[in-house]
Amino acid sequence: MNTKILYFFGVLLFLSSCQDLIDPAIENIQGREDMLERPRLAQGLLINAYLRIPTNGWTFSEMATDDAVSSNPTNGFLNIATGQWASNNNPVNQWSSAQSAIQYLNVMLEDVDSVDFAVDPIVNQMFVDRLKGESYGLRALFMYYLLQAHGGVAEGQLLGVPILTASQNVESEFNIPRNTFEECMTQLYADADRALALLPMDLGNITDPFLIPSKYEGAETGQYNRVFGDDAIQLVSGRIVRAVMAQAALLAASPAFNPEGDVEKWKTAASNAAEILNTIGGVSGLSPTGGTWFSNNAELNAIGGGMNPAEILWRTSIGPSNNLEADNYPPTLYGRGLINPTQNFVDAFPMANGYPISAANSGYDAQSPYSARDPRLNQSVVLNGSTSGPSNTIIITAADGETNDALNRVETSTRTGYYLRKLLRQDVNLNPNSTNQQVHMKPRIRYTEIFLIYAEAANEAYGPTGMGDASYSAYDVIKAIRQRAGIGTENGDEYLESIKGDQAAMRQLIRNERRLELSFEGFRFWDLRRWNVNLNETAQGMTIEGDSYEVMNVENRVFSDYMIYGPVPYSETLKFTELKQNTGW
Repeated sequence: MNTKILYFFGVLLFLSSCQDLIDPAIENIQGREDMLERPRLAQGLLINAYLRIPTNGWTFSEMATDDAVSSNPTNGFLNIATGQWASNNNPVNQWSSAQSAIQYLNVMLEDVDSVDFAVDPIVNQMFVDRLKGESYGLRALFMYYLLQAHGGVAEGQLLGVPILTASQNVESEFNIPRNTFEECMTQLYADADRALALLPMDLGNITDPFLIPSKYEGAETGQYNRVFGDDAIQLVSGRIVRAVMAQAALLAASPAFNPEGDVEKWKTAASNAAEILNTIGGVSGLSPTGGTWFSNNAELNAIGGGMNPAEILWRTSIGPSNNLEADNYPPTLYGRGLINPTQNFVDAFPMANGYPISAANSGYDAQSPYSARDPRLNQSVVLNGSTSGPSNTIIITAADGETNDALNRVETSTRTGYYLRKLLRQDVNLNPNSTNQQVHMKPRIRYTEIFLIYAEAANEAYGPTGMGDASYSAYDVIKAIRQRAGIGTENGDEYLESIKGDQAAMRQLIRNERRLELSFEGFRFWDLRRWNVNLNETAQGMTIEGDSYEVMNVENRVFSDYMIYGPVPYSETLKFTELKQNTGW
């Protein structure tokens, strides 16, 4: 240890003067007052909040649902799935991270008016407005994630989280109660509205000075572009804020958070989604290649300059990697086979003619279960006999297979008879002798999600073919999504046509389309809870031997009814007596 300390100080002496060691430079000790004179410090507060966005990376909570199991017995989601979820052991906890982000945002909002970002007063005001708008938008976003993860019923009341609109310090009162869920939603909408008043719908360079808001009287396009131009793309914009409003409104309208079934809440969710969809032409704006965004290699390779493909509303940064493939490729492709889709998930895919496999006239053959199926099945799952990887290797998952890809052969072999294909680039090579990386993209919000929000909300608010204030219905959206996927192309999607007058049947179809279209993107875990449906469906797999196919149970799911809501962290309830824990935890 002493050697390490001496080495550390030796480096410091080499890099610094003796005076610096004796009297540290004042700029090395930063406080809020320094932020007022150093704009980059102020912007650092926002960066800290951006870094805490939960969707910055993949989490794969699907492994705690009926969609997948993990090949790793120490995986945190296995603990959730098998009943080991607790208020002091919560892999989906958002409390501390989101509250910390809100603290940074509150400091920013309190001090940003006093920071000089530019000598030019017009440009300075633009910076202040943009940073304020981002802060309000991010505060709404983090409120959404807090409500999703920790909102719930305590002592018979639907509660959210403590609303914090001012920064906290050593003199603050920390022992404060949770606000009601409705109060939190009101605060979220208020923050979103403030953000919308300050931000343009989209960030990016303009050439027409008439596009500059009138409040910046006398501004030129160069000034505007310096603040709201291309360099700001992928920061929070008005479009992103509206998407957050749609996500939050859907949560608030859902059965777990809307037990009275207030139709007005569904109308709000539909309206918020339509506000975005109308800007891209409604249903006609559905990206033709949006369903395969993760495997559109030429499109992925061409992304640059902060731009988005047509399917992507908001994303993280892009870059070359092979982590997803290393985790999820089958063993013969040098992968760890981490995520194993279930038979439950496979069965959710309809036949290519559009009928569910359980329908009498679907044409499903249990001894040829992958024939004539929805094309999305092969795009999402590596089936027995599928090809995968850069050399189109045939993957045999059958129990009598001769490689480590076979069912339960080694620790990294599939437990269900399936491997994950979705999200993975098939041109990644993990062979130690010729390893490569490829460009990957992590969406935060896709337009398909917004279309599905609209479909779900509009069906509940207006019925399958009702339109409300929009010019399209839930039926129209689902028809377009299924057509894009190649469903019912030869029979006009007879199944969809047969249920377009049945709200309950359309509800089930919309939920299933959401399950398929947004699979392995972090939705199923939360969707099952907000729908307040069965969480205990056993995860199943498929045993294949010769020409025999037999469904098997792989992993029990153990959830109590109260687990539709996540817990408040146990450590927080110990510290603060005013924090009520959600019932059951």
